[in-house]
Amino acid sequence: MEIAIVGRHTEVPERFRRHVEEKLAKVSQLAPSAQRIDVEVTHENNPRLSDVRERIELTVRDKGPVIRAEASADDRFAALDLATTKLLERLRRSRDRRKDHRSNNPIPPVDVRPYEPAPEPEPEARGPLAPGEEIEVPLGDSPVVIRQKVHAAKPMTIDDALYEMEMVGHDFFLFVNRETGRPSAVYNRKGWSYGVLELDVSAETA
Repeated sequence: MEIAIVGRHTEVPERFRRHVEEKLAKVSQLAPSAQRIDVEVTHENNPRLSDVRERIELTVRDKGPVIRAEASADDRFAALDLATTKLLERLRRSRDRRKDHRSNNPIPPVDVRPYEPAPEPEPEARGPLAPGEEIEVPLGDSPVVIRQKVHAAKPMTIDDALYEMEMVGHDFFLFVNRETGRPSAVYNRKGWSYGVLELDVSAETA
């Protein structure tokens, strides 16, 4: 299994790379078919964010849905520990869900988030992003940076969308509703409550 480590606004020394490989050795036990783990290390230079200046983002590329976890701390080793704990827990849940599906339903989970790394584009004007592409664009002359991603999507049920949302650790998840064919989003509300939003893009509504 390949472990790809990249640094954003920081260098990643060999000592930390070896530590990452040791920490992620358990992933192969929970996801034996995983082909790659992407590890993104980000350093925040803003002194007001010193408590969370080191951020680790882990993404497992498997045959099923993408499973992701991230954490921030004042030290990247601590951030890695937190992110790894979250990742392993989500991998266990994914493994258990696959076992339940195999016993009750022969259809495998739908892979709705394919990804292929793309080179950073030049800042000049360009057309729409292709599926799998990702860019960071500054907002005018401000220090605000907007990250844009495009993911290919296949229709899925609301239940599958909620599962995908939990696996990537987000508060919301965009998808195409298999029953209605509409672009939709599920999101967390209070407690164990969730919401669903759908867009009606029919010609009559337009």
